[in-house]
Amino acid sequence: MTMGGARSPVAGLPSPESRHPSPGSRESRHQNGFTLLEVIAAIMLLAIAFTVLMRVASGSIRLSQNANDHSEAALWARSLLDTAFVSEPIQPGTTSGRFDQRFRWQLQVSPWRPASIPAHTPLQLYQLDLDVMWGPTARPYSAHFRTLRLAAAAADAQTLP
Repeated sequence: MTMGGARSPVAGLPSPESRHPSPGSRESRHQNGFTLLEVIAAIMLLAIAFTVLMRVASGSIRLSQNANDHSEAALWARSLLDTAFVSEPIQPGTTSGRFDQRFRWQLQVSPWRPASIPAHTPLQLYQLDLDVMWGPTARPYSAHFRTLRLAAAAADAQTLP
């Protein structure tokens, strides 16, 4: 027996005092988990980070699609400009058409003469301005391409390689 009539704890079991610390003791302030407020704050932080990440990902997808559309427009333009006026003489003016259901084009052809070249030469430079458009007709996306083509003067109207 111990002094003061207190019972000794059973071997291997903690005393009742050690299982329930007193309210002012150091052990009562030690926690074994998270509070509800901490869990809610962590979930909110994850939700905000996920939202920002999804906006960045959607912006990246949109930019990739835009780059793909411009690349496709450039391929269509190169095809048209490479074959324009190869088998027929160059005619100044405006023509338009469609490549497919999505892409359409408008070609403006005009004579071009730098100031340093005399007016009466057997060859003539023509400026080809090509606009490739896609998307809604009210506010289409577009890409503009410009090149020069050398041809015989208007008297012959023969293209030169």
